[in-house]
Amino acid sequence: MESVFTLLHVIIAIINFSKANETICSLLGEPVYPQLWKDGDIIVGAIFPFHGGWEITDMTYTIVPPSINCMSLDFRAFQYSQSLIFAIEEINNSSSLLPGVSLGYEIYDTCTSTALGVKAAMALINGNKKSVLDEPCTKSARVQAIIGEAYSSVSMAIAKSIGPFSMPLISHYSTCECLSDKSKYPSFLRTIPSDYHQSRALAEMVKHFNWTWVGAIRRDDDYGNNGMAAFTKVAEQLGICLEYSLPFFRTYSQEKVMRIVETIKSSTSRVIVGFLSHWDLEILLHVFAEHNITGYQWVGTEGWISDSVLATLDKHNMLQGAIGLAIPKTTVTGLQDFILDIKPLKSVGSAIFTKFWEALFGCTYTKQIDSKELPLCTGEEKLSEIKNSYTDMTLMPIFSNVYKGVYAIAHTLHDLLNCQQTCASKYQPDLLTFLEQLKKVRFKTKDGEEVYFDKNGDPPGKYEIINWQTSKEHQHEFVTVGLYDSSFPIHDRLTVNMASIVWAKYSNQVPTSVCSESCPPGTRKAVKKGKPICCFDCIPCAAGEISNMTDSVECEQCQQDYWSNPNKDKCVKKEIEFLSYEETMGILLTAVSITGACMTLIIATIFLRYRNTPIVKANNSELSFLLLFSLTLCFLCSLTFIGRPSEWSCMLRHTAFGITFVLCISCVLGKTIVVLMAFRATLPGSNIMKWFGPPQQRLSVLAFTLIQVIICVLWLIISPPFPFKNLKHFKEKIILECHLGSSVGFWAVLGYIGLLALLCFVLAFLARKLPDNFNEAKFITFSMLIFCAVWITFIPAYVSSPGKFTVAVEIFAILASSFGLLFCIFLPKCYIIILKPEKNTKKQLMGK
Repeated sequence: MESVFTLLHVIIAIINFSKANETICSLLGEPVYPQLWKDGDIIVGAIFPFHGGWEITDMTYTIVPPSINCMSLDFRAFQYSQSLIFAIEEINNSSSLLPGVSLGYEIYDTCTSTALGVKAAMALINGNKKSVLDEPCTKSARVQAIIGEAYSSVSMAIAKSIGPFSMPLISHYSTCECLSDKSKYPSFLRTIPSDYHQSRALAEMVKHFNWTWVGAIRRDDDYGNNGMAAFTKVAEQLGICLEYSLPFFRTYSQEKVMRIVETIKSSTSRVIVGFLSHWDLEILLHVFAEHNITGYQWVGTEGWISDSVLATLDKHNMLQGAIGLAIPKTTVTGLQDFILDIKPLKSVGSAIFTKFWEALFGCTYTKQIDSKELPLCTGEEKLSEIKNSYTDMTLMPIFSNVYKGVYAIAHTLHDLLNCQQTCASKYQPDLLTFLEQLKKVRFKTKDGEEVYFDKNGDPPGKYEIINWQTSKEHQHEFVTVGLYDSSFPIHDRLTVNMASIVWAKYSNQVPTSVCSESCPPGTRKAVKKGKPICCFDCIPCAAGEISNMTDSVECEQCQQDYWSNPNKDKCVKKEIEFLSYEETMGILLTAVSITGACMTLIIATIFLRYRNTPIVKANNSELSFLLLFSLTLCFLCSLTFIGRPSEWSCMLRHTAFGITFVLCISCVLGKTIVVLMAFRATLPGSNIMKWFGPPQQRLSVLAFTLIQVIICVLWLIISPPFPFKNLKHFKEKIILECHLGSSVGFWAVLGYIGLLALLCFVLAFLARKLPDNFNEAKFITFSMLIFCAVWITFIPAYVSSPGKFTVAVEIFAILASSFGLLFCIFLPKCYIIILKPEKNTKKQLMGK
């Protein structure tokens, strides 16, 4: 029905203003009249909701609907009207503002009805009487500007209706962000901040308290829906999720209200954002009290957070600890006294004041025949003796907004009428000219507050953070605990004194309202499937990744030389691993290596001591000493593999190992060849030994070794080994090792050693059964068997061993093969020399 009324009155406006050439017009429906009025040179219009509701008696749509029946007086509207009257009287008594021009007013009632609001606006623009046949339908507007309305939906309808005629509408309480759209509402201005700022302030405040999982209830109209849409948008940007967003209007059915109750009861969030008016929340309070919905942390808008009537109605302390945004407290000198100094016959239009007076004091001016007869009103009742919403001054900032709106009109008129000593004219300026000048007006009130409008017709967004607390006398108090100013840099807009806040359930601790507990450092958030982003699981970071902040969305990969600590919250230097002299394995291998070298030197000393004995002479003493020397080098070269790899140690360890082993095998090979040739020389007519004397033996050893030297030199020239950080084998640590440089060079060195060892083994194997005790081919065969077995086993072990164990395997192979040669070739001889000297004779050796 509301939409029907609105449509009808918009049609009336179009008819009355678009057909200037027609002389006959009529007013649809009954005319509306102002509740309060006063004549003047220039009239200021006003539209306030004197009643909080309305009803229609007939909705058959078969006859013209009767007038709306207004119900339930709203004392707030009387406070607004008194604020307007106070400002006009103050201006009329001023000698500096509009001297010589008197302002009048016409104040209409909307009953919170959109239809009545539009109808009142039409009446203010073009009169409220039925036209006669010879009276032109179009005429100049009766008022210069309109103050009002309180509700955004009504203001939107009014602004859309009067916008084409450039009639300014200055609202003191309509905050919907949508009204800032000048393409739709070109003549709308306001003295209260837009919900554009309020929605962002609410979202930033919720984020400030670390509430990421909240519920919301919004008024089901343009104010609530647009405000909640803006809040939701900013909340999503700040990482806040809405578990539910429920619409509510005071005319909702019981079934709809119960769905709201059930949703809240089944929710897990403990914070409720209420984008509501005090009327809506008043109704909800009664419902919530019936269903014991208490203990929630409420976050409120300026529409209800500082309403003392609501606080009085909250018998169950359901809103205890509520926190929200309120228009900053302002003082208008004399305004409070003026509001409280009201008399029923003080103004023209005393009929509405009579009803107001009767409701205010619970009396009547008419005699009643009733068992519940009310006392007669005298008109002398004192406001100081009662306490209700009219005597409550907590909405003084809103009264101030009405006051500032009137003064904005006055200052604009003052500038346009060129007022100096007195105004040059008392006639109303053109509406379009007046509107453009009004948008640019800038002045200070008598209390020093600066008033101006931005490009959207809005004032700057400034709010106080209000907290509901209970005094020692068990009275509700609205305590200012912070400020929000949209003109400040984004990180400085919100300031809150956390220590002074009392939360729901009288707690001093900030309530927790999250879908999932915060993920600690070392973990990342993983959104649960089908849930909002605020509902997540905490997944530990993978190895090598960290998160050093709470609620990290992703884990960061550590740099190449770093690895995550056990808690996965910090990157630490990777452990550097190499075979060192300080660790157990390094100490053990060093000890074995030195032991082997010492044993070799001891054996060499024994051989030197008994060099003239038959067993030493018979086994080619020169090659034996050279072999012992090379074995000593073999034992000692293993030490180059221990310790931190460097450029020189990497080149030395492989080349020293290759050359010393070739020298060693060359000596064994020489001894083997001498054994074979010695038996060949015993054949009649053989002089083969002349080719295998000591010079030839020395030359063969030198030749074999020189080939390995050449291979090593080429390797070092073309692509030498170098220190290398191996990051592939183990991700959590760095293995310092010697890169081979050229793999071909390494395997050529190893292959050459293997070739000589294999040749030596074959020759020794062929000579193993030759007669006489001085034949050591059988010992060489066994030593070469051990040597080859060790190095054949070494290849797969070397390839598959990780980290420092690769080096340990190589050292083990060197030591094992060296000990094999030492023990197999020299230990039997030492046994005879030391323990069985009786066998160390030429006769014993030649026994066979």
